[in-house]
Amino acid sequence: MTDITGNTRIFGILADPIHHVKTPQGINRLLDARSFDGVMVPIHVGAEGLAAMVDGLRRMRNLGGFVVTVPHKTAMPALCDELTPAARRIGAVNVVRRSAEGRLSGGMLDGEGFVGGLRSAGIEPAGLSAYLAGAGGAASAIAYALAQAGISRLTIANRTPAKARELIARLQEDFPGVPMQPGSDDPSQHDLVVNGTSLGLRDGDALPLDSERLSVDQIVAEIVMQPAETPLLRAARAKGCRVHFGAPMLASQVALMAAFMGVPAEEAAGS
Repeated sequence: MTDITGNTRIFGILADPIHHVKTPQGINRLLDARSFDGVMVPIHVGAEGLAAMVDGLRRMRNLGGFVVTVPHKTAMPALCDELTPAARRIGAVNVVRRSAEGRLSGGMLDGEGFVGGLRSAGIEPAGLSAYLAGAGGAASAIAYALAQAGISRLTIANRTPAKARELIARLQEDFPGVPMQPGSDDPSQHDLVVNGTSLGLRDGDALPLDSERLSVDQIVAEIVMQPAETPLLRAARAKGCRVHFGAPMLASQVALMAAFMGVPAEEAAGS
């Protein structure tokens, strides 16, 4: 990394907890590769301080933008001045661009990143039946992207069934041809099983679904990146399932996030 000076463009990532984040490493490698004078730093803020932190970042004139992760994604839309159509429909934000005037524009790239990560591993979601645990910000984005990618049907299971039903109602406005239903903790009878929750991030977390119902013909995918092999993936591997780690989702998102926050494309970098 080059020296940080008064000309350096600052980027941040907001999370609670913060120890697990991998985005700064990916973004900083990209900035270095493009010879862009910028740096991303982790910012540890809880839900009670989020609005005040965002207001402070709005006033920070050398801030290009920031990434938003657990647990702040669904709180961010109300703190932005404008949203992309996908972020508005999903009801969550995971990347924010700050304009020179201090306006904040929110976008949601989790779903695009997840599907891109699947495809980078040779998994094409088109035509697959999918089971998704969770109906929060990341899960909503993944559901949207999977439907957009052409899955054959989607089951959404959430601890609060009403949230799953509400998400399905929103998604079916854009994807009326994709059969969707709320589900239980039973992931059987689906080709692709996705943990769209943060369960597995902390020691002692419960499994997001009934792993005893997994079968050898299923693909089990995570969004949790640390630990790399979550308890769910260990259980899935023991059942003979193909497992897909959380890291490819972030790798697919890094360039998308950088572009959203105003980092020039590679061919324009250094000019």
